[in-house]
Amino acid sequence: MDEAHVRKSLDGEQRDAEKDLHRGLKDRHVQMIAIGGTIGVGLFLGSATAIQKAGPGLVASYAIGGLVMFFIMRALGELLLYRPVSGSFAAYAEEFVGPWAGFMTGWSYWFMWLVIGMAEITAVGVYVHYWFPAVPQWIPALISLGLLYSANLIAVKLFGEIEFWFALIKVVTIVAMIVIGLGVIVFKFGDLGKTASFSNLWAQGGIFPFGASGVLLSLQMVMFSYEGLELIGVSAGETENPEKVLPHAINSVVYRMLVLYIGALLIIMSLVPWNQLSPGTSPFVLVLEKIGIPAGAGIINFVVITAAASSCNSGIFSTGRMLYSLAQVGQAPRAFGKVSIRKVPAAGVTASAALMLVGVALNYIIPERVFVYVTSVSLVGSLWTWALIVIAHLGYRKAVATGALLPVAYRMPGSPYANWFVMAFLVLVAILLSLDEGTRVALYVAPIWFTLLGIGYQTAKRRAAQVV
Repeated sequence: MDEAHVRKSLDGEQRDAEKDLHRGLKDRHVQMIAIGGTIGVGLFLGSATAIQKAGPGLVASYAIGGLVMFFIMRALGELLLYRPVSGSFAAYAEEFVGPWAGFMTGWSYWFMWLVIGMAEITAVGVYVHYWFPAVPQWIPALISLGLLYSANLIAVKLFGEIEFWFALIKVVTIVAMIVIGLGVIVFKFGDLGKTASFSNLWAQGGIFPFGASGVLLSLQMVMFSYEGLELIGVSAGETENPEKVLPHAINSVVYRMLVLYIGALLIIMSLVPWNQLSPGTSPFVLVLEKIGIPAGAGIINFVVITAAASSCNSGIFSTGRMLYSLAQVGQAPRAFGKVSIRKVPAAGVTASAALMLVGVALNYIIPERVFVYVTSVSLVGSLWTWALIVIAHLGYRKAVATGALLPVAYRMPGSPYANWFVMAFLVLVAILLSLDEGTRVALYVAPIWFTLLGIGYQTAKRRAAQVV
């Protein structure tokens, strides 16, 4: 079977439909989309809570989570080089697992980013309120959503530029904190330099003060921090020169995330002993204040606003593309499968942005718990998506082994053993969700959600049969 025939028989209508999208994303855009979607308020504000659960052992949690994400991203990368399409993992789940898997993966990923967008757009309102307490919270939330929605409608390249600069602000902040903190530790600058030392990492009960249980209990928060790396797959259908850009982006983004996360945590806990960090205070703010930067709270507040806006921007982008991909195979309304004159899936972008407004209402109803609930529910969507990526990869490798498909040069190392390792790890994280009252809600929502998806799939299947 020649290559042209293989490609034609596999890609079908969906690959032809991808021509409607504009490949305007460059290498720097793709890398920053993944970094921007991943680095959020969880690191800048929520890392103190994770530190209290694991102490310096949190670094081990991030390293383990990073290894798992490396395998997931390499599996995704191999599939992307085989067929770089928008909404990639839903397409791969359908092709290598079954139509039901594509349906559930696509809609789960759409729902995951929808609820994240709800949380993040409200966060913008909360943090703007820090500077302008007289301004109602919903006004900056609505304005920022409107601006991001408009940018997503104009062109994919504009989305890429906005996300690039949003992500760059976060990266520069983390790198600056690492460099300044390292200078304080090595050269003993200021009052903080008198007590700052790498020995703080093991002087307060050792590197693993809570033993293995601390590392395990922090894994759910760690994996939430890695949500968004798979956005590289969503952007594949609009990436310029995907055969060159995607492998480079995937290889570099995982390493960069590990350096940023682990580097920041090591410096923070060396500057201030981990048991002196309060769960209710951003460790970045505390460290900047102790170094002698009084505007630390304001700086981090600005960075967190960009982090929230960046995440919402990614949410609008990914939900629109996922609805577009689902519509191509008849698993979403046909209107979502069309693009505007600017080569943007405008209907899906509009519908998703409109539903994100529900997040403002949720913050009025359950303001104290909504962020924990939303992030927990979103993690279930990520666990499902990541699992389907490695399962679909097994299906692809099996097809290659039988000669049904052609191999690609970019391959996931350690397969199939690495695939099974990843799936076992993801099951472990799902089990760990049940151990905390705040995250347990995700396990209540998940059966309801997948039941609704099952009903939706059967309905879509019957309608498709009637059309035929």
